Amino acid sequence: MKKGYLKLGKTSTASLLILFVFFVFGQHCHALVFQDTSQSFNEYKGYVIGNDTRKPLVFADISVVSSNISTITNKEGEFTLKVPKSLSSNSIKISFLGYETQEISQERLKGKNNTIALNVITTQLSQVNINVPKDARALVKASLENRREKYINDKTLMTAFYRETIKKRNKNASLAEAVVKIYKEPYATSKSDAIELVKSRKNTNYSRLDTLAVKLQGGPFSTLYSDIVKYQDYLFYNEFFDYYNFSFGNSTQINDRQVYVVNFEQQANIITPLYRGKLYIDAETFALVSANYSLNVENKDEAVKLFLRKKPRMVRVEPEEASYRVDYKSTPDGKWYYSYSNVQLAFRVKWRKKLFSSIYTLNIEMAVTDWTNNFTTSLNKDNKLKPTVILSDEASGFSDPEFWGEYNIIEPEKSIESAIKKISRQLSKIKSK
Repeated sequence: MKKGYLKLGKTSTASLLILFVFFVFGQHCHALVFQDTSQSFNEYKGYVIGNDTRKPLVFADISVVSSNISTITNKEGEFTLKVPKSLSSNSIKISFLGYETQEISQERLKGKNNTIALNVITTQLSQVNINVPKDARALVKASLENRREKYINDKTLMTAFYRETIKKRNKNASLAEAVVKIYKEPYATSKSDAIELVKSRKNTNYSRLDTLAVKLQGGPFSTLYSDIVKYQDYLFYNEFFDYYNFSFGNSTQINDRQVYVVNFEQQANIITPLYRGKLYIDAETFALVSANYSLNVENKDEAVKLFLRKKPRMVRVEPEEASYRVDYKSTPDGKWYYSYSNVQLAFRVKWRKKLFSSIYTLNIEMAVTDWTNNFTTSLNKDNKLKPTVILSDEASGFSDPEFWGEYNIIEPEKSIESAIKKISRQLSKIKSK
């Protein structure tokens, strides 16, 4: 069969993230609002591990039962959860893909150094158990249809925590964090969501970037657009759906619910960079509940066109990795909603007259930590973020342990904590000169 070449349109699968390489003199947008921290809360810190391996469980979900408050573990299995004292009688639920969900009363938790071990699911899920459909392609189509019935169909106000890191080789060079309000439109509509900045901070060591900054244009919107149920065209654009192969993987469980696993990848005769990965589809509702996927970057010349907007003429940029993750949670009445997404991009940057190249890695993630569909507040236009926003520099908050107040955040990794201290010290030396 003749190899096919697909022309990407304005709504192509890769249009959600636009990176550009430029000299550091750029414009920044900034808005900063502080929260009233008068309300009291209980704070719990600890680790979630697998009882079988005793290793950390990355992106395990920790939530307060009968509420919309939640957080996730970081890449070291560590978490921090802040619970209003009005909910001190509610249990804490911990869940992870392929492990049994566990509920723990708050009375059993200490303020620090909690270790929660989850048991791996031992029951094999057979075709008889979950009545596996014969056609994986049809199942994926079914999972993306009838969003009105499967997902929250009310306007929803979400509180979310956003983090962005830029590394040169293995060293952190830029760190940005923000708490945002997401004005989520019903899944049944095509109206785009809006984001309001509540609080943010950023710290960048431009000397480590060697006067070349790899900037993420989009900020929190980049993670929000990973909600592929709401923004389906970014992954399964109608024209491209038929250029994928779909197959079943081994079924599993998420939050004690049986889940189909569907593998997908672009067909061999298609040379335009598309995606490959796994889709996790609820066996009862046929709702997409999680997805892990990555862009095919083997054709580097074509792949880089999906990301690069502008660069110096003496620089060659090649994509090394573009990986994505998105998770959804269910409400007590069985409706699903966006809860977490993660995007990791790696680029090789080579100056024409330099001997060695540099690898820049950008990791961005956003976790919904609370939400309500009963709200009367309206979007603050002064703090509304544009899809092209770049969070501005605000280093002071990194030295303040109470900066976030009662907001739930994703616990920083040890490497990030170390980088924060190093960058802050370097900036202090520069300012003192």
